[in-house]
Amino acid sequence: MPQKGDNKNQENICSNCDSCRTKHTPRDEKQRRQLQNRLNRMAGQLNGISRMLEENRYCGDILTQVAAVESALQSFGYLILQEHMETCVVEEIRSGNTQIVEEVTELVKKLK
Repeated sequence: MPQKGDNKNQENICSNCDSCRTKHTPRDEKQRRQLQNRLNRMAGQLNGISRMLEENRYCGDILTQVAAVESALQSFGYLILQEHMETCVVEEIRSGNTQIVEEVTELVKKLK
């Protein structure tokens, strides 16, 4: 487990725990806002599904909304993966850490 101040893996550790990492290259404000807006829309969709359950709505209608949330979350994940590959992975490879490729492979498997 990396320790605070351990630069071996070039990880930034937060002051609250020993396992949180932050990006070396921060997201620009526009990109962060767009990602947050996507998350807010998905949260709204989930709340809508909850209301549909409370209203005893038709199963097919609920499933349609579930599919929409799943699709939105999948797209969100792919955007984060793309950003990860364009920033974090490139930085790690440039610094000589080719182990990052294994991490990316595992991340891609998780997103399928």
